[in-house]
Amino acid sequence: MSTELPTPRAQTHENTGFLERIFAEQQAPLTRYTARLLGDHDRARDVVQDAFVKLMAQPRAEVEGHVVEWLFTVCRNGALDVLRKEHRMRRFEEGEMERAAGAEDRPGRTLEAAETQASVLRLIDRLPPNQQEVVRLKFQNGFSYKEIAGITALSVTNVGFLIHTAVTRLRREFGAERT
Repeated sequence: MSTELPTPRAQTHENTGFLERIFAEQQAPLTRYTARLLGDHDRARDVVQDAFVKLMAQPRAEVEGHVVEWLFTVCRNGALDVLRKEHRMRRFEEGEMERAAGAEDRPGRTLEAAETQASVLRLIDRLPPNQQEVVRLKFQNGFSYKEIAGITALSVTNVGFLIHTAVTRLRREFGAERT
């Protein structure tokens, strides 16, 4: 049984694969999230690119196991820095949503689903900015309350309260629209 340490060349190759995988998996969600914060897709790409540059400078051991949360935090902080430099906060804007195409039973189902999604997104846009952010992190990006707390620097309890309040309001308003 060999206990040899990986050679520097093997470690570099391993890190390159790790970074490529993370980039491929997270670039689009990070760009969508950051674009919502900034209201500008081009500036969002710059912030995301900067986050990946910072990731490359981090020792892998320091981010392994929470790299996605780390990237979202770095992107959020970068976006807030950009907004601070502009001396104004913009309302979070909804970006383009990716849609997965699937087989449909009846022709109207796709249109009905698109209308429902558009209605829910409009309702989310009417939420306060802090509720919009946690709802999107939870339901569009799949983060846990703990991960959202780490990204937003809120307590887990506060994240839960914001999500609960937002979902209650969305249910009430969505129901009112349907009647």
